[in-house]
Amino acid sequence: MYKCRKEIYVRKKDHNYEKAVLVGLITQNQDEDKLVEYMDELDFLALTAGASVVKRFTQKLTQPDSKTFIGSGKAQEIRDYVKENHIGTVIFDDELTPSQLKNLEKEMEVKILDRTNLILDIFAQRAQTSYARTQVELAQYQYLLPRLTRMWTHLERQKGGIGMRGPGETEIETDRRIIRDRITLLKEKLKTIDKQMSTQRQNRGKMVRVALVGYTNVGKSTLMNSISKSEVFAEDKLFATLDTTVRKVVIGNLPFLLTDTVGFIRKLPTQLVESFKSTLDEVREADLLIHVVDISHESFEDHINSVNQILVEIEAHQKPMIMVFNKIDAFSHEVKEEDDLTPETRKNISLEEWKRTWMSKSQYPTVFISALTKDNFPEMKKMIYDEVLKIHISRFPYNDFLFEYHEEEEEVKEDQPLELE
Repeated sequence: MYKCRKEIYVRKKDHNYEKAVLVGLITQNQDEDKLVEYMDELDFLALTAGASVVKRFTQKLTQPDSKTFIGSGKAQEIRDYVKENHIGTVIFDDELTPSQLKNLEKEMEVKILDRTNLILDIFAQRAQTSYARTQVELAQYQYLLPRLTRMWTHLERQKGGIGMRGPGETEIETDRRIIRDRITLLKEKLKTIDKQMSTQRQNRGKMVRVALVGYTNVGKSTLMNSISKSEVFAEDKLFATLDTTVRKVVIGNLPFLLTDTVGFIRKLPTQLVESFKSTLDEVREADLLIHVVDISHESFEDHINSVNQILVEIEAHQKPMIMVFNKIDAFSHEVKEEDDLTPETRKNISLEEWKRTWMSKSQYPTVFISALTKDNFPEMKKMIYDEVLKIHISRFPYNDFLFEYHEEEEEVKEDQPLELE
């Protein structure tokens, strides 16, 4: 899946990609198949950030080495390769400790990034509004603080004046103090913005709030555009949307607020969860969640589990939910030959067979659509309408904002989609 996308973007000649290599480990908690999947995703992350991956290095260890994450022999192999091929960046699939990062930089003498740093860099590129940039900057400083080394240069000139510095304060200590001061300032700034956004949410009137959630690059923004007839930025890259977008939507006779949120990802940096608190509050305070899943991705079940895990972390897992399996137009499977006696794998399961598995027993309403071609949109809209109506009636039983529904005029036929007003 990622390789196909990579070929598309590499054809763009207006990008100057920096060369990079990827490094991952096969451990007792991560087998080879899982590593390949994670490395594919890391490759796509690197491409989104602006790097061209030229080689992957893997090693089998019981657990990561405490000093250099990988073994000394593998580290020497990578060092020789990057020197011979003039590669300036080495990206590791897991988060490195400050000591591992320092030792690897000393060993390889090139730029060392881990998965967390790479995601933070993409967020920094994608942040458009002042609010999003503030959140990303806070996350970056929180990540950077314990990883300062003596190779670090001054962030700004040292503060002057009596009593502003302790006796014998070193450059590294000065930089740490500057970062701590900046973190404090950013947190205060975000508190002010959080209060403003909380007030905005309270002033949205008597309407049910619906939030789109899901793994990154599953088509949430495209779905948002299709349902709300808006023009939210959508692109086939990871984390295309960072800023929360809220639109008023009307289905049938029922108005509600639809929110497009930032996409989740496996191994989501804890710094981002903390700094994006207000953005995630849109999910926490939503009345209904629409969990969008890319059914065409071979690891969509893992994506569902990752999203559910983050929903548990932010205490939003007990909300009403609709499961929307998107991109059925891109779904494909391999048909086995009649004389093929090998066991069936996930690649051999058709869409109809998937629908008869655990999906048919899901506790949540489930629908299969294509946000691009609008396949099964009437079914999805009717499902959203029914769920929003339940919440609306229970929460606002005497609300006169919801006008009477006239079946003879608004009757939905099977071959006629619901229209947005």
